[in-house]
Amino acid sequence: MTARGLKDIYFTWLCDKIAIEYGRQTDKSYGDLLGQLHSKEFVWVVPNDDNRIADGQDLRARFYYETSLGDDHELAGLPVSVLEVIVALGNRLEFISNQPASIWSWRLIENLELHKFSDPISPREQNQIDDILEALIWRTYKPDGSGGLFPLAFPQENQTKVEVWYQMHHFLEEQSPEEN
Repeated sequence: MTARGLKDIYFTWLCDKIAIEYGRQTDKSYGDLLGQLHSKEFVWVVPNDDNRIADGQDLRARFYYETSLGDDHELAGLPVSVLEVIVALGNRLEFISNQPASIWSWRLIENLELHKFSDPISPREQNQIDDILEALIWRTYKPDGSGGLFPLAFPQENQTKVEVWYQMHHFLEEQSPEEN
């Protein structure tokens, strides 16, 4: 199998891990959006957020285990994408809540307000998505977490300075019991 073919299969596998428009009938598709999320490298700037990169790398091992395709060195040298981090966080959220990872992954996309960008995405919309992703990566979203993965109604501290792991837990604490 070619490296390009394996990358495409892996991208499809990642996309299948997201419950797009969960609970709603829709004729929308989000391939362009998910492709843009997968083309954007996740960079950590807050201590310990490198653990989210490790989670993304662990997804690759899971992919190889589930599909028996290639070997784990073929994707190893690639940077971890925002899409991989979102899917990995969905897995973490599933583990500590009562909702499936696929629903959590879509919820994170909604928290970023990226669900508004269905196919086809225009060049102007691509720029808007890039702006949202840049704010996520470089922590220029609002101190309450709005514009990030985990917006809070009652933040105890500036979320732009808080490790993603703790943001996730604070977000879960604010959710109603039926949501987690």
